[in-house]
This record gives sequence, structure tokens and C-alpha cells, in this order.
Amino acid sequence: MNNKGSNSSAETPHNVRRPIFASSVGFAKRKSCWPFNPRPALVLPLFLLLPGCAVGPNYKRPPVAAPTVFRGPTETAQAQQASFADLPWWDIFHDETLTALIKTALANNYDLAVAVARVEQANQIVAQARSQYFPTLGYAIYPSYGHNQFIYSPIAPPSGAQGFLMAIARASWEPDLWGRIRRTNEGARAQLLATEEARRGVMLTLVSNVSQAYFELLGLRLQLEVANESKQSFTTTLTLVTQRVHEGLGNELQTSRAASDLASASGSIPELERQIALKENQLSLLMGKDPGPIDTKPKFLGEIPPEVPAGLPSTLLERRPDILAAEAAMKNANAQIGVAQAAFFPTFGLSTFFGKLSTPLERLSSSQTNAWSLAASLSGPVFTAGAITAQKQQAIASWEQTKAQYNQTALSAFRDVSDALITREKLDATRAEQAKAVQSNEDAVRLMSLRFTNGRVSGLDVLESKQRLYSSQLAISQTEINRRLIIVQLYRALGGGWNLTDAQWMAANSQPSTQNPPPSTKP
Repeated sequence: MNNKGSNSSAETPHNVRRPIFASSVGFAKRKSCWPFNPRPALVLPLFLLLPGCAVGPNYKRPPVAAPTVFRGPTETAQAQQASFADLPWWDIFHDETLTALIKTALANNYDLAVAVARVEQANQIVAQARSQYFPTLGYAIYPSYGHNQFIYSPIAPPSGAQGFLMAIARASWEPDLWGRIRRTNEGARAQLLATEEARRGVMLTLVSNVSQAYFELLGLRLQLEVANESKQSFTTTLTLVTQRVHEGLGNELQTSRAASDLASASGSIPELERQIALKENQLSLLMGKDPGPIDTKPKFLGEIPPEVPAGLPSTLLERRPDILAAEAAMKNANAQIGVAQAAFFPTFGLSTFFGKLSTPLERLSSSQTNAWSLAASLSGPVFTAGAITAQKQQAIASWEQTKAQYNQTALSAFRDVSDALITREKLDATRAEQAKAVQSNEDAVRLMSLRFTNGRVSGLDVLESKQRLYSSQLAISQTEINRRLIIVQLYRALGGGWNLTDAQWMAANSQPSTQNPPPSTKP
């Protein structure tokens, strides 16, 4: 016999005729409320014996196959307890300008304001769900004025119209026998937790986006400086080549090549200025301001942390806001299974009222006009054409969906960290080689210019060496920006700022705690 409250591991929650409490990843074994199939005729004598019983599975986090270490550089092969995410965001680059921009964004950003409003909505949903535990009280007053005439009444009706007044005080309460209200509250609290983690995720994303836009702006300005310096250099070369041609020591090909390189360098300047303006507008939007210029220090990129330990992969499950939000969604889906299961059982209610009826109005206080009632109700399903079963199966399917989304979110998080670690290592190696190339090209330009002055090489040789220097300078400036962008991405991938309170996120001047603080709005 398939018991309704069975916990048999051979059963699965996907069989309509079997209980939903069967062993499955994420479903905890629980004490059954009923050792038999619920039928109204059998449960009626027992409904008062089971106060506080909660049908449905208790939540248990499904196992996640987290790697022991992140894939990345050789030095991270050994697992480390410390994590780069333990640092507060303002201690990463020690850039006062960036810190000021982020603080402004955290105070004014509208996406964050939307997330905060959603948390408040979830708080009120929790309050509504909690109110179902308590009785409801109400009142009603019915004044009237009129004349009644009863043709066959032995008592003569009063002459003229009369005033009537009825006042009623009523109360009702639904005992949570099967845990429907309890599961509803569990789901509401899980939704609150999900919105709270989503809000923290918006804060982390905002810090990352401002940092990324800031470094991209610095990179564009560095490229603009390189373009202006190259323009000046090509202008000088064109002047020298033109002079040599006039002296009969060159040809028109050299002049045309010098003019072409100058035009190319000059043509890149308006495009870079356009990109700079758009990036400034992006930063202004993130800070909740109208589009406008952003002041930055010239030729300043800030420090790069020498070491960025990733910590243990398993810690991501407790630190990344998107993973925590996905788990909260699982908790809500798990609670909804209990809510759906409770629909199979009868609903018991208590209600009472006390009222007074008076005519005329001044006799309302008379005890002879009292009326009261105490009633109990019991209602339950008999035939629903499979609707309740379908609702239960829908809740189970929703649980399976959120579980898959949780596993996918965790898997993506492991990949994000590994990608960032690998990219950082390769960018460091790339930057080292590019620095050698820039130095070599600078030496080549210096030697070629000297030889050109002495008439030992043509103007084309000088132009080619300067073009190579220009390209190498642009390449290394972009790599320098990418090295900082990958630090930002790694901090976000690790769930940076997990140990900061809301006040610390905004103040940017406090030491983070060593333990994960509970969200401020968590019930």
C-alpha cells in the first residue's frame, strides 16, 4: 500500500499516485502526518489531535559537486582559506577618484533603489503571511429607518416609521492543522531572502560596473594621449621629410607616406574623443546624474593587488549573491509543495459574533437585545477532477526547475572564477612581453631618427619604426586596462564584499567582519 505520508526511497515525487515526500535530492525525510491515504471520512475524528502538523518536505540543500580548487595559475593549485573577496571594495585599488564615484553610485543609482523597493515589498508580503497565524477581528453596524406592516400579525404594528440599529462584533480563526500557513510563511521568507540577496547582488554589480567603466575611461584617455603624441611625432617627421625632399635628398613617396601616417594618427583622435564622452555618460548614468564630464587623474591607473587568492570553491555557495538568491528560490519552491499538499486536507475554522439589535435606537444598551453565536466549520475536497493533484505536481516541477537553476548558477560561478584567474595570469605574461616590445621600438625610433639626421636611412625607415612604436604603445595601454578589469571581474566572481554590512558598503571606511552578516531585512 502506498501511504500518503510515506518516505520510501523507491518512490519519486513525479508519480501522481505516490506521495511527494519520496527521497530525492533536496527533499529531507520527515515525520509523516498521516499513515494512510487521507479521506474525509477517516480524518474527521482525528483533526483535533494533530495541531501544528506541517505536510510537505522540509528543505534540504541539494549537494553541489564543487571542485576542490579552482582551475587557474600554478600558484593556486593548493587550496587557500583566504580569499580576495574578503577585502572591502575600497581596498582593492586605493584610488580616491574611483572610491568617490562608487560611493556616489551607491547613494544615487536607480537600479539599486528599485532593488531596495523590492525588498520592502517582500517584507510586507512576509507580514501578510504571518498575519494568517492570528484571529481576525471585525465589526459591522447596520442602522435603518422604516415602517413594517404585518397583515396577519395578532400584534398591532407600531404606528409610523421606526429606527433600527444592529451592531455586531465578530472574530474568526483558522487553526494551522496541516501546516499550510507555516509553509506559506516559509515561502514568503524565502522570497524575502531572494530579494535581499538580489539587492546585494545589485550593489556588487554596481561597484563592478562603475569600476569597469572608470578603467575603460582611463584606457581611452591613455590611448588619446598616445594618439596625440603620435600625431606630434608624425608631424615632426613629415616636416623633416618634406624639407629633405626640397633639398633633393628624398622623394614624393616618402612625403606621401609621412602624410598618410599623420592623417591616420589624427583621424583616431575624434573617434577616441567620442568614445570618452560616451563612457563619461555611462558613468554619469550609473551615478544617477545627468550626462557630464568625469574628472580623472592624468596617466594614473592605480595599483594592482600583487596577490589575489581565490579561496575554496565551496565558499562561493555562501558568498555569491546570485547563488544565495537561487537557493532562496529553491526554498520557496519547496515550501509551495507543502502548500499544495495541504489542499488535500480539510480546512477547519472557528468563528463567533456578538451583536445587539434595538428598536428604537435608545434601547441598544439593553441586555434583552443581545445576540451571539459560536460556530465551527470543516470543509474539504471530495472531487476536483485532478485539480489539486495537478497543483501538487506543478509545485514539484517548479522545485525541479529551481534546483536545476541553482546547480547551473553554481557551475557558472566556478567557471567565472577560473576564467578570471587564467585571464589574469596570461595578461601579466602578455604585459611583460609588450613592455619589452615598447622598449625595443623606442630604441629603434631613437636610432632611426639619429641615422635619418645623418642621412644614413630614408624617411620611410623612420616612419615604419614610429608606426611600430605607436602600435605597441596602444597595445600595452589596453593590456594595462585589461589587467585592472580582470581584477574587477574576479572580485565580482568571488562574491566580493560578502562580509560587509549595508552601512559599510555605503560608508567605505570601516573594517569588514570575518563572518557572513545576516541581511538587515531577513526575518
